[in-house]
This record gives sequence, C-alpha cells and structure tokens, in this order.
Amino acid sequence: MSVDVVLDGIVLGESVRWHGGRVWFADWVAGEVVEVVDGKPRVAARVEGLPFCFDWLPDGRMVSTNGPHQRLLAIAPDGEQTTHADLTGAVAPHAWNDIAVDPRGHVFVNNIGYDFPGGEPAPGLIAVITPAGEVRRVAGDLLFPNGMAVSPDGGTLVVAESHGERLTAFDITTEGNLTDRRVWAELPGDAPDGLCFDAEGAIWYASVPGRHCRRVLEGGEIAQTVTFDRGAFDCVLSPDGVLHTVTADFSDPEAMFRGARTGRLTATKVG
Repeated sequence: MSVDVVLDGIVLGESVRWHGGRVWFADWVAGEVVEVVDGKPRVAARVEGLPFCFDWLPDGRMVSTNGPHQRLLAIAPDGEQTTHADLTGAVAPHAWNDIAVDPRGHVFVNNIGYDFPGGEPAPGLIAVITPAGEVRRVAGDLLFPNGMAVSPDGGTLVVAESHGERLTAFDITTEGNLTDRRVWAELPGDAPDGLCFDAEGAIWYASVPGRHCRRVLEGGEIAQTVTFDRGAFDCVLSPDGVLHTVTADFSDPEAMFRGARTGRLTATKVG
C-alpha cells in the first residue's frame, strides 16, 4: 500500500478535516490553519496558543478551540476571529482540545482534565456549546479524551480515550446531550488519537506510539492498517477513498516544540 507524501516540513499537524473538496489541518506549533489547494499549503487562519482544533458549523462558519485562552473562536473566510463562546471557568480550568460539530449545530469540545504534559493525569470531559450559546458539561470520567467524530447520520459521537486504549460512543439527543455511553471498540496496547468515520460506519483512527492508522469495526475488529515511519496524529478519509494523515517524529517532543519540522501530510488509497 503506497503512502504518498503530499506536504513535508510541517511542525505538528493535527485536526485533519475534509471540507469543500479539500484537505485542511492545523499546524499547532506554527499556529496555522492550513488549506491544501492543488497540492500546496495556504494559511487560512492563525490561532495563538495550543492546542487548537477546528470544524465547521452547518451555516459554513469555521469554529476553533483556543485551548489556553478558554475560548471557542469563530473564524471568517478572511481569517478574522471573534469569540463564539467564552469557556472561561465554564466547566473546566484546563486547556480545551478537540472539537466536533453535529448537523444541528451543537459544538462538542473535550478537555483532557489536567495540565498536559507535566501535570498529574486526571479524568477529562466533554462539553457542548448549543446553537443558543449555552455551555454545559455533557460527559465526564474520560481517560485523556482526544480525537472525536460525529457519525454520518449525526446520531453518534465517538471519542478516543488515549489513556483508556478504547473508543467510546454516545448517542446525541436533539438538545445536544450525550446518552447511552458505551465502549465502541477496545484497543488494547494502542493509544488512539484523531479519528474519522468512513461511509460504511467503520472508524479510522491514528496512533502516535503505534505509528499507524487503523480501520476498526464497532466491537473492536481491526480490518485494515496503514503504517508510517513516524507517529500518526490524525486522519481523514476523502469521498474517493484516500486516507489523509498527519505524521511527525515524536521521539524528541522538546525539539518538535522548538520548531523541528518533521511533520508530513500523507495520502494513501484505502478504498
């Protein structure tokens, strides 16, 4: 299986998305939201502080977490930023991480629950920002909640628990609450990070220590694996069956955060 390098020289790619017929990703250390146009990067927005992840509301506006500043940003096409929701002290004092938006416009954001990487590990949570602007906690006791995705029918939210070695699912109610918590897949020995659904309802997830992306069926059966020469942070599947993955050498995190550009965006035809 051929892994083709689309872009090289990224610092730390995350939050890979497919939108408007193109691949987008966040380069955390560089503080950039990048759109890939004809195989070339275009900086669509700049966000101060990390972590930050982004998605789109049903009306087409981009929203991004702004972790250290406890805000959810709305980002216009020209890059102008406004505060979509103030998360300061709302439900958690720590930095916000990944984001996923459902078809009704509920914005789900997660919080790992402690000061990473130096703090004492503690359970994390998921909060929702409703279309009316209400902010509330909707799930807790998650072991390093990381990548999240909403199912194609809009009815299920799945979150990767990186320290729990599993994917956990919830039903999404019309009010944006999360119910019927269940284990979607146990992944013993692996640490799932970013993830996405495919058209058949399976999930592709990335693993930094595993240096791979895996397609897993509900219940835990591994159906396909794509391996890399460096850690895999996030992935998204395009409609034509190409898996786009951001990878980087994570063997020396301090060098990475000083700007070592070992990151890549790759493309792999998986069907």
